[in-house]
Parts: sequence; C-alpha cells; structure tokens
Amino acid sequence: MSSSGTNGEARFGREQAWQLLTEWTQGESLRKHALAVETCVAAYGQAEAKRLGLTGPERAEERAALVELYSTTALLHDFDYERHPSLEEHPFVGVRELERLGWPQELRTAILGHAQYSGVPRVTHLDKALFACDELAGFLTACALVKPTKAIADVEVAGVRKKMKDKAFARGVNRQDVIQGAAELGVDLDAHIAFCLEAMKKRAGELGL
Repeated sequence: MSSSGTNGEARFGREQAWQLLTEWTQGESLRKHALAVETCVAAYGQAEAKRLGLTGPERAEERAALVELYSTTALLHDFDYERHPSLEEHPFVGVRELERLGWPQELRTAILGHAQYSGVPRVTHLDKALFACDELAGFLTACALVKPTKAIADVEVAGVRKKMKDKAFARGVNRQDVIQGAAELGVDLDAHIAFCLEAMKKRAGELGL
C-alpha cells in the first residue's frame, strides 16, 4: 500500500481503506454494507468531534483526523468477511492483516469489539458507534429495498420499529444487537434510528438507495 504523501498518516486514509476493502471484497452487497456502516459511523464521528469542541478552522485538522478514523474503521470492519466468514476467522484474520500493515490500534480494537464473540470489550465512543451502526445500517438498507421506490428517503422511524418486530423480515439482522448498540452509545433507540437514517439519506446516491 503506497503512501499518498510524505505524511505517514496519509497511508491510512479513506482512499487506502477503500482500496483494501475492494481488494478483499468482490461482492457488491458487502461493499455497499461497508459504505452504509461508514455513513452512519462517520456521522457519529462528526457529532463526537463537535462534542469534544473540535470546531473552527484551528481545529480542522484534528476534526478531520477523528472523522477519518471513524470512517476507515467502518469501511474495514468486515473487509475480511468474504474470504474468512467463519467465527473462528472473522474479524481476527483481517485485524492481523491490518496490524501487519500498520493501521492504528484504535481502529483494530473497534473492529474486534464489533464481534460479540471476540471477547474484546467496547470502551471508546468509536467502539460503541461501530457496534451500534453495523446491524442497524444493514436493517435500514433492507427497509429501503422493500419500498416500491427502493429509496431510503421513504423509510421512516415508525416503519423501521414495526419491521424490527417482524421476525420474518431481514432475518440475518440481530435485533438485540441494534437495541444493545443504542443503549451502549447512551442514545434513545428511536433517536439512533433517526440519526442513521438522516446520515444515509444524505449519501443515498452513493449507497444506491
């Protein structure tokens, strides 16, 4: 992976994360899932930057670095899944590769933590945001795709909550993880759904929704 500049940090930007993801993941739906999760997690990164007071031009670099960390973590959280889908290998194989390449520890810890069975606790806001957005982003995508328009713009919080009660709908999504994720983040479930919906609506074109 070549550096995009003299700054060492540049090697671990969004462009490099996307490159790594597409190298390991051929499936369109898994790539789109990564983008959907990134959309939600990066929005939480922006909110966290604001909460930390990283506003104004003098804090622009710190703010951008924080949001990029959230963004790249989300893009790479399942990058090894297509090649190594078993519980024994995912996300452990991917995280070893990320360590070998020198990706930041906060990113690797959050990726390990998003898998409940890894035994890695979710401590930081990034850890919690990734876990909270992973299953929900997939669920919101499913909610959009059953609309006649297939548009995320037509998805509403009440409809999402109704679909969550329908066990036959999007069976692969763990409802308990969605509920637990919001609780760990310390946000109301409806507010969490609304926040992620809003973020995804802003990037609907890129998400194919």
